[in-house]
Amino acid sequence: MRIIIDAMGGDHAPLAPVMGAIDGAKDFGAQITLVGREKQIRAVLKENGIETLPEGVTIVHAEEVVDMHDDPANVVRKKKDSSMIAGLRMLSEGEGDAMISAGSTGALLSGATLVVKRVKGIRRAAMGPCMPNKAGGKTVILDCGANAECTPEFLLQFGIVGSLYAKKTLGVSEPKVGLLNIGTEDSKGTPLQKEAYALLTDAHKKGLINFVGNVEARDVPLGAVDVVVCDGFSGNVLLKSIEGTAMFMGSLVSKMFKKSIISKLSAALVMKDIKAFKKLLDYREIGGTQFLGIKKPVIKAHGSSDRLAFRNAVRQAMEAAEHDISADLEQHLAAIKEKTDAE
Repeated sequence: MRIIIDAMGGDHAPLAPVMGAIDGAKDFGAQITLVGREKQIRAVLKENGIETLPEGVTIVHAEEVVDMHDDPANVVRKKKDSSMIAGLRMLSEGEGDAMISAGSTGALLSGATLVVKRVKGIRRAAMGPCMPNKAGGKTVILDCGANAECTPEFLLQFGIVGSLYAKKTLGVSEPKVGLLNIGTEDSKGTPLQKEAYALLTDAHKKGLINFVGNVEARDVPLGAVDVVVCDGFSGNVLLKSIEGTAMFMGSLVSKMFKKSIISKLSAALVMKDIKAFKKLLDYREIGGTQFLGIKKPVIKAHGSSDRLAFRNAVRQAMEAAEHDISADLEQHLAAIKEKTDAE
């Protein structure tokens, strides 16, 4: 599997993406292409005791870097030789199976849309992370930050895309789709939620999705639904709140087991379970979030991703490429349009 990595994207670049990529190549057998400033990439490798490139790892030089202050709408035109856009261009031209970047979300989405292109029928690509839930499965949150402002039609399509993604990737036969809202009643929410509720309900009646109604934020980690539909602003707040709560709970557990000799001994007895608990809630173990609706897998890694996060992003990118739903999604949307037009 050929994975392209933006070596200059993220808070800890190029160290984290470069060394995470090396770990990913070693642990998962991926062929890695590091795109960025070659001198800096080689300097990182040398500082970590790597004098020659490992087998399967190559470097493609790109001098420019997309930073967080660049206007996402102009990045493709003004920084076409940046590591991010060069990597996307390589992906589009078939020089890789998936791409990873921890750079600007807006710039990466804009670049993916304009360079790699959207799946036919998709109006807006969206970020769809899979969060572990109490029920023992995972919940897809769509959208979690790519589209801060949405129309009811966008939310309807997020529900359709998320449902197919849950079927194909998570193996859920009949995914339950819920609309994020401030209450479960159909009268709750702003005009956006009310109009989206009506569209999702109509889609349910037509057999397009299994829409179960509104869902409150507290019920998402409890596994009330398999797919939660929301605008990017609300979804990002939900995601970051869950992450923050997980970090808070983890710190409380650590403090609890350090209070006394007895608690420290107790911790030793359940250390394996404690580590598994922390790992389950650690965003670094997930790796990143795929842009759903783009023709080829583009993974957005967390801006603060470290070496471990990039290593796991390589694994995630390989899985996304292996289970790519682009073709299925295009056929599914075409079938829905044909069915809707016939009615």
